[in-house]
Amino acid sequence: MNAPLPPPLLATRGLGFARDGQAILTGVDFAIRRGEIVTIVGPNGSGKSTFLRLLIGADRPDAGAIARAPGLRIGYVPQRLALDHTMPMTVDRFLAIAGDHAGPEARRAALARVGLAGQGGRQLIDLSGGQFQRTLLAQAVLRRPDILVLDEATQGLDQPGVARFYRLVEELHAELGCAVLMVSHDLHVVMAASDRVICLNGHVCCEGAPTVVSAAPEYRALFGLGTQGALALYRHEHDHEHAAGGHAHAHDHDPDHHVHGTGG
Repeated sequence: MNAPLPPPLLATRGLGFARDGQAILTGVDFAIRRGEIVTIVGPNGSGKSTFLRLLIGADRPDAGAIARAPGLRIGYVPQRLALDHTMPMTVDRFLAIAGDHAGPEARRAALARVGLAGQGGRQLIDLSGGQFQRTLLAQAVLRRPDILVLDEATQGLDQPGVARFYRLVEELHAELGCAVLMVSHDLHVVMAASDRVICLNGHVCCEGAPTVVSAAPEYRALFGLGTQGALALYRHEHDHEHAAGGHAHAHDHDPDHHVHGTGG
């Protein structure tokens, strides 16, 4: 008999959002539980970033509902952050914005954890792209998140930088025991790291384990893939039960049990 799933940290039901009379999201049902790594993929303009902004409370939905666990803490790494180059701000001062729990020792530890030890005195505008994204990640971690939310956080990084960033995210996921919700265009990297993938294009086209979604006709049509497998994936063996429509329900999560293989 399978153990019951824990309650979601975040869940939506029938979520909808429109801008200037144009529907961006329609009827989105979603849930994420502690310990999960969930990736949202979809073409440009599919509503991915809007969906994250609704989840973190930056925007309000026009339809449906969002349920958050009591006391939920969210660490958010945006796609980009506009800086005012006329206003100096050090890395340390930027991290201090994270809140009362972001004391000097915690800030030093967070910078060291993301590979930026001793960089607290540098100006934000002097950081490289990769260093700046890791600073954003350090600030998110300082919030001691239940969910780490990443909105295309590797945009603009070269391929080695992308790989390093996602490797760091996986390590933090294991250390913090948090959920990770990612929006990304790095399909090969992200889908390999995910327990579950959601394909979004204004609505949920398909969702499930990476191997299920990568084979779904809806996913392949959105990304212009042929009928043969084009993604090299490794899959997490979590005793998934696959339901109709490409959905997968995970049980007996074992983050240390991975089976490596290739698709197509």
